[in-house]
Amino acid sequence: MFIQKQIIQLVKEKCEQDPSVTSCMMYGSFTKGEGDQYSDVEFYIFIKEDKFGNFKSKEWISKIASYDLMFHNEYGTEVVIFSNLIRGEFHFLPQSKLEIIKTFKPTGVFPDTDSMLLYDTTGKLKECLDFLAGSGPERMTDENVNFAFNNFVNAWLMGINVMKRGELARSLEVLTHVQKHILHLIRIREQNVERWLNSTKNLENDLSTEGYNEYSLITSKLNKGDLKNAYIHALMVVDKLIETLSPHYTFEVDKRIINKLHNYYLY
Repeated sequence: MFIQKQIIQLVKEKCEQDPSVTSCMMYGSFTKGEGDQYSDVEFYIFIKEDKFGNFKSKEWISKIASYDLMFHNEYGTEVVIFSNLIRGEFHFLPQSKLEIIKTFKPTGVFPDTDSMLLYDTTGKLKECLDFLAGSGPERMTDENVNFAFNNFVNAWLMGINVMKRGELARSLEVLTHVQKHILHLIRIREQNVERWLNSTKNLENDLSTEGYNEYSLITSKLNKGDLKNAYIHALMVVDKLIETLSPHYTFEVDKRIINKLHNYYLY
């Protein structure tokens, strides 16, 4: 058994034993049948209103398993590095915030909402989780194609400009945005959009050989020669994507802008 599953079971048992906890749900790889020895464990845990003010998350988690580090990340999530180097993410909220779960609907596909429910005394958690079930939001739309294409143009131009200025590290950082928008277009072309918000996840298995090779062409080391190659290959890949997607999607702007970028690159 994976160590993560042991931690999940311990969290479940702790919730059952703690009268201040009303509900607990899990999210992430282990709810999608994709969990392995490298996966995180991730939870939302809801606390009774009159207990939340004095609730001490560090003490609560320390009774699950020993940890070496616990902190709030930039999103307000409590991140835990357990002593066995398993990563955990914990959201502790008052019971009144339970319906925040419904706001997850636009973020992706939840194939097995039953596996997300670990503990509930309210009778309302399952209703919220059932709301998430289904195929998820439609990703292969004109709106998403244009969002990816337009933002690609913007990121590409910025990356080239800072490169020409001599800011190679910044150009490399901007390249990650170029890659993200191209990857969205590749996923739309390949009709493989389930991991839209985390589009590099499982990329090695999700994409066709052609798509993966295209993505590899737009990666780079921190040197000017590699960066130039990545940016010019990005234009070439987008040229092909436009040709493939144009019969099926309406682009908001004249696609000949890519020719201008080619010329600007050479200038």
